[in-house]
Amino acid sequence: MLGAVQLGLFAACVVLFVPMGMAGWHLSRNKMLFFSGALFITLAVGVHLTPYFPSVSDFVTSVSSIVVLDDRDSCFSSLHEIDWEVKARPDFNPLSNNSVNYEKSWYWRRSSSVDSCEFQKLKRPDVADLLNGSWVMVAGDSQARFFVLSLLNLVLDSNQMELARGSLFKRHSNYQIVVDEIGMKLDFIWAPYTTNLTDLVMGFKQKRNYPDVLVMGSGLWHMLHITNASDYGVSLQLLRSSITSLLPISPEFGTDGPVTGSVSVRSPHLFWLGLPTLINSMLNTEKKREKMTDLMRVAYERELKESQILQQFGGPLQLLDIGSLSWNCGIRCTDDGMHYDGVVYEAAVHILLNALLIESHQKL
Repeated sequence: MLGAVQLGLFAACVVLFVPMGMAGWHLSRNKMLFFSGALFITLAVGVHLTPYFPSVSDFVTSVSSIVVLDDRDSCFSSLHEIDWEVKARPDFNPLSNNSVNYEKSWYWRRSSSVDSCEFQKLKRPDVADLLNGSWVMVAGDSQARFFVLSLLNLVLDSNQMELARGSLFKRHSNYQIVVDEIGMKLDFIWAPYTTNLTDLVMGFKQKRNYPDVLVMGSGLWHMLHITNASDYGVSLQLLRSSITSLLPISPEFGTDGPVTGSVSVRSPHLFWLGLPTLINSMLNTEKKREKMTDLMRVAYERELKESQILQQFGGPLQLLDIGSLSWNCGIRCTDDGMHYDGVVYEAAVHILLNALLIESHQKL
C-alpha cells in the first residue's frame, strides 16, 4: 500500500504532466494556452506538495508566527492608550474640593490599532473564567494594595468586598484570600523595598514553586527614606537577575519544563507596577514634599529604565504604567498627591487582564 508521501507525489505528477502535455500539443495553435496552463498547474502543484517538504512548511509556519508575534507586540504597546473623562458631580461641594466631587470614567482610545486588538473591560464572569484556578500574587507598597482592591472588586460581591477591605488595609501586613467559586488564590505581600521583592523571588526559587501571575512594584519608600536613585537602580538590577534565574528557560528548569522537583511547568506572567505621578504640593507631610520631588521621581524612573527589568527594555516584566494613568486622570483623581482614586487602579487591572488574554492567545 502506497504511503501518503508516495501517493501525493504520484498524484502531483499526474496533475502536472498530463495537462501540460495536452497543452503542448496545442502549442502551435495557441501559445497563450500553454503559458497560462503551465502557470496555473505549477501553482496548484506547489500547494499540493508544500505539506510534503518540511523546510517549506516550516518556512510558511515561521512567517505566520512572525505575523502573530508582530500583532501581539502591537497590542501590548497599545494597552495604555486610554482616555479619561473627569467632570464635576451634580452635588459638587465647592467648600470641600477633593476628588470625591468628581466623576471619573476611562475608555480605550478609538484608533485603528486599538480597535484591531479588541480590548475589553472584563465583567465578573469573564474575569472568573480567565483567572479560574490561578494563583495571583501582588507584592509591594500601598500602591499594590489599591491594585489588589480593584482586582478583588471584579471577583467578589459587595459583602465579601467589605470584609476584604478591612483585612487588606491593616498597616504593613500581608493578606491572603481564596475565592472558592473560581478556585483563585490571591496573596498580597507587604514588600515596600526592592530588596524585599528580591527576597520573595529567591524564596520561590528555593521552594521550586511560584504564582501564575506575579505583580511587583517598589520605589516610593526608597525615595522617601533612602532618597538615592543610584542605590535604587542597583537594587533593581539585583531583582532582575533573581527573576531571570527563576524563569523556566534557565538551565535549572530546562526549556521544556522542570528537570527535577515539583515546580510548575508554566512560566509566570510577570508585571511591574510603576510609580504614580507625584504632585508635590499635595503631599501630606513636609518630609514627603522635601524628598519626593519631580527631579527625584525622574531620576528613579531613569534607573528603572536603565535596569532593563521591563520588557520594553529587554527585561522579564511588563509595565503597568500607573505613572501615565495617574497623570492622564489628573489632579482631580487624588487627595494626597500620591494615592489615586480606585478608577486608576481599575484601569491598570484591566490592562493586566487584557495582557493575559494576549499572552494566552484568547478572546472572550
